[in-house]
Parts: sequence; structure tokens; C-alpha cells
Amino acid sequence: LPVQRGSIDDQVGLVSTKIRWAMIVIAVLGLALASYLVYVHYSGTRPACTAGSACLKVQTSVYSKLDGVPVALIGLIGYIGIFLSLLVPDRDEVRLATLGMTVIGVAFSGYLTYREVFTLKTICEECATSAVLMLILFLCAATRYVLGDPAPTGSPAPSAAPTVVP
Repeated sequence: LPVQRGSIDDQVGLVSTKIRWAMIVIAVLGLALASYLVYVHYSGTRPACTAGSACLKVQTSVYSKLDGVPVALIGLIGYIGIFLSLLVPDRDEVRLATLGMTVIGVAFSGYLTYREVFTLKTICEECATSAVLMLILFLCAATRYVLGDPAPTGSPAPSAAPTVVP
């Protein structure tokens, strides 16, 4: 039975669209978490942490700022960029930009996690959660980039809602 190219393209488009929606949800979770961490930083509030004072130790350490800028704020800006890149029309350049932002996010999260574990000898659960969210975003962004254009030239773009034609 010959495989029709259109059906494969449709399947790739569907998978890419589902991954995109999952990424939007994950980016919103990251935005919420980073917003909370920025609030904690600027308000001086004690972070909610089930691991005792681990989060406070991490969030008040010398590694909690980069050149005077709170890393929570840098993370918030990163999540905003990723989120916005998922809302613009889907093209190769946009998927590459999303992938680039997630690569930077994973690298930065990896560095901060290294500092938590090997320098501060503790783990901030909010920071670890953010690192996991960023890793998932990176894996999804890489998958979407490798899948390529969900709507090849000549095919209509997949939409989230069915189109009604009068």
C-alpha cells in the first residue's frame, strides 16, 4: 500500500501543533514560577520551601544575581521570550529562535543547578522545578525544529479550531 505524502505531512503538522500547545502550557507554568521568584526577591518575602531554608540559602546567595540582576528576573524574561515565540506564526526562523532561547535557558539552569549542588550544597525546589520546565521546553523545541515546517508549501496551515465554510 503506497504511503501518501500528504498524510505524513498532516501527521507531522498535528504532532508539531500538539507539542506547541504543550509548550505554551509549560511556558505559562514557568512564567508563573519565575514571577513568584521575582516577587520573593524584591519583596524580601521568605520563599515557600518544604526543604527548610534551602531555598532561602540559594535565593540569597551570591549566585542569585548576575551582575546585580536577579537570576529570577532573567528567568522571567526568558520565559516571556519563549512564550511570545510560541504565539507568533509558526515558521522555521521562529522555531529556531525558540530553540535558541531554550538552549540558553537550559545552559543557564544547568550552571545554576551546578552551583546549588556543588557550591552551596543544597537544592532550591523552585529553582529545580524551573530547570525541569526549561529542560522539557528545550526537548519540545528541539523536536519541533527537527520535525520542520508543519504546513509545507502548498498545504494549508493546521489550525487549533476547525474552519467553517459557509
